[in-house]
Amino acid sequence: MPSIDMPLEQLRHYKPSLYREEDFNSFWDATVAEALGQPIHAELIPYDLPVKGVQCYAVRFEGYKGGRIAGWYVRPTRTGKFPGLCVYHGYGGRGTRPLELVPIASQGVCVLAMDCRGQPGNSQDASEASEGNVAGWMTQGIRDPEKYYYRYVYGDALRALELLAKRDEVDESRLAITGASQGGGLTLAVAALSDRPIFAWSDIPFLCDFRRAIQITPAAPYTELQTFLKMHPELDEQVVRTLSYFDNMNLAPRIKCRTVVTNCLWDDICPPSTIFAAFHHIVAEKSMEIFPFHKHEVPYEMVEKRFRALMDVLRP
Repeated sequence: MPSIDMPLEQLRHYKPSLYREEDFNSFWDATVAEALGQPIHAELIPYDLPVKGVQCYAVRFEGYKGGRIAGWYVRPTRTGKFPGLCVYHGYGGRGTRPLELVPIASQGVCVLAMDCRGQPGNSQDASEASEGNVAGWMTQGIRDPEKYYYRYVYGDALRALELLAKRDEVDESRLAITGASQGGGLTLAVAALSDRPIFAWSDIPFLCDFRRAIQITPAAPYTELQTFLKMHPELDEQVVRTLSYFDNMNLAPRIKCRTVVTNCLWDDICPPSTIFAAFHHIVAEKSMEIFPFHKHEVPYEMVEKRFRALMDVLRP
């Protein structure tokens, strides 16, 4: 079976050691407590879309440590308690929009999608980064884990799930999370940091095994880190230390819910080995779907398998 990375037989055994700082768990326990303790101040604005059986809304809520985070919410029109699904999007993209959420919502699921702060959607970025960075978001605040961009985004993603869980029409005992690429990375991070999800489906996840990703990945956005380190070689250790807090490989042992990860063996954006690295450190029930000839993409077969799995777990 071909791969642009290691051979599949080697990938199945690739499990690099964790590289957590001593305060890793306390850092995240404090961040999660702060993120969940901050008022959400959610606003749902009816959105006119001529579809039957569901209601659509534009969403705004308070981001982690400030700024308004945007997104979309689609729910069944009938009354009752429904399972919920939170959807996260890829790097440089925007949240999944209402018409794309209708197929899930029409089955009796409340679905929330979030725009990542500062990316092309409508979310504000109020994070603090006192020094410069390479164009993009990968090196924003990279010198300090307290101020790193993805600390805020992970906090926002937790808050989005909390918003969904607290809706009157949502059954908080039946919550799932999903996303692809950056969204897949956020799915793993939220699964690690929240006790709410009962199921996580992470497609071709980004934000895994940073140390190897920096060394081997030829395509953006990991190249933002390579460019930054080329310009600041004296910050190599400092950068890797910051990234260690946000590496889903280091977060993976905290995942408690059933998790499915997908992996494309010709992926030069999120190399297969980096995904295997995180996957192998998940101790909860898990499985991996492997696509041997695909690059960084989500083929139809993957979409259908995800849909079937969500329906099976959420029981709408």
